[in-house]
Amino acid sequence: MPELGRPVLAWLDPKPGERILDLGCGDGALTSELARSGAAVVGIDASPSQIEAARARGLDARVMDAAALAFEAEFDAVFSNAALHWMADRTSVLAGTARALKPGGRLVAEMGGKGNIDRVLRAILAVLAERGCDGRPALPWLFPDPDDQAAALARAGFRVARMEHFERPTDLDCTMTDWLEIFAPAFVRLLPEADRETFFTEVSARLEPELFDPGRGVWWVDYVRLRFEAVKT
Repeated sequence: MPELGRPVLAWLDPKPGERILDLGCGDGALTSELARSGAAVVGIDASPSQIEAARARGLDARVMDAAALAFEAEFDAVFSNAALHWMADRTSVLAGTARALKPGGRLVAEMGGKGNIDRVLRAILAVLAERGCDGRPALPWLFPDPDDQAAALARAGFRVARMEHFERPTDLDCTMTDWLEIFAPAFVRLLPEADRETFFTEVSARLEPELFDPGRGVWWVDYVRLRFEAVKT
């Protein structure tokens, strides 16, 4: 994710002396790059283990719910990479982000957009359906289209300066089963204990004809991203 986040970091173009909030900073890999620009950076994440890893990099990192940000007109910019689509309460997250920014401050972010991991989701939902489960209520992500996200930003007091919605098929450095175990545990919880162990293996088998490249021996994922810059009005 840090390597894939460099284009949105370039959109942010942090300047020395700016105060920047990294929203959903994870282990702080990109936060460290922000800090090297000379900006004063604060990273927040809901995961204590991720924040511990970020603090080990020497960063100002804090455990905090993005839907309850504790900042008021403090930052020149808010940055977020591959995190907003995990935040279910978009209204509160964007409202808190607007409050955290100084007048004219910018929000620069990249997240999953409409169409993101469609093939993976179809396979997950199909295998669940075969076991008598409706997986749709367990979806842990929000993948908006550009119009929907622009409207949400406007309601929170932002003006969209630029936005891109694009496909980015991405090779994995792990197996599909590994990827599912990391990113899709919410679906396993729908199943009885006896069915959980084989679930991801079955999903991977269903996806292999579509998302495994036998010539290179590599799995890939059908990512679709939404990247935007919005300015607090």
